[in-house]
Amino acid sequence: MHEEAETRDVAWEHRTELPLFYASLVFLAGYAARVLAHTEPWRDIGGLMVLLTWLCFIVDYLVRFALSGQRPLRFVRRHWLDTVIVLLPTLRPLRMVKVHDAIQAKRDRPRRSLYPRVMTYTGLSTVLLGFSASLGIYHSEQQDPQSPIHTFWDSVWCVCQTLTTVGYGDVAPVTVAGRMIAIGLMGFGVALLGSVTGSFSSWLIGVFRREGEEGPPGNESSPGAPR
Repeated sequence: MHEEAETRDVAWEHRTELPLFYASLVFLAGYAARVLAHTEPWRDIGGLMVLLTWLCFIVDYLVRFALSGQRPLRFVRRHWLDTVIVLLPTLRPLRMVKVHDAIQAKRDRPRRSLYPRVMTYTGLSTVLLGFSASLGIYHSEQQDPQSPIHTFWDSVWCVCQTLTTVGYGDVAPVTVAGRMIAIGLMGFGVALLGSVTGSFSSWLIGVFRREGEEGPPGNESSPGAPR
């Protein structure tokens, strides 16, 4: 019974991964309209888009919990990232690995090798999370007179500094919410640089190893050659 419930849970996740990813893009567009729009109708439309897509995420989470047959605490521990995403839907790009695999499976394509997958994941995740964080920081900072962030592009510049760990210090958040977002970006920036650097180093090592194994014939020692 438990295995059947787990199978139904996984089947539900596979069917809803792509639609929920598109819903997350709608959520992000609505949030952008809510933060950046200057006219009330567009702000109201953006708020409605955010509310409806957020409701989709909550329903999906509850359905998966019901299908899993697990106790609440066990389900939360095993799906802690999904729990965080339900509370903060702007973090949904963190599921980009599963989304990428779902797209490949839908197109009946085999999984690509590790290095392209890492680069695809980190690239898409960086763009989407960077845009989400820029919106969040601008939303938090624009009402504070002490903040140096006065425009959305100031927020984008701050996010780029934080993600790349450059830290010029000319633009920095001053509100509690803005600094919390920046702290999250610091951790993600370090993880991003580590994954990209590690993958690139592994790729270089693999290339050099293959070149060493496939050395030119003139370098091979013959049985009668002097040693």
